[in-house]
Amino acid sequence: MIGNVEKRCIDLGHYIVETKATVRQAAAVFGISKSTVHNDVTKRLSIINPLLCSEVKEVLDENKAQRHIRGGLATKEKYSKIKEEYMKEKN
Repeated sequence: MIGNVEKRCIDLGHYIVETKATVRQAAAVFGISKSTVHNDVTKRLSIINPLLCSEVKEVLDENKAQRHIRGGLATKEKYSKIKEEYMKEKN
């Protein structure tokens, strides 16, 4: 079991660095929870492969800095669709 966890941590780390994926995106691809991904790439990976862990941390920090922008864009898109539907019904 430990070998599987270590391999998963390394695979997650490589995936996040190569694709600049968020924790949520990585969790969806690997079929595990966001908390498991976060624990794997922050706590476990720092013990297994500190260099990869630092690369992952850079990507996650960048994603965290952009989080408010992505949220704003998602909200804008949501209300644009609602407005379009309203305008179609009105006409």
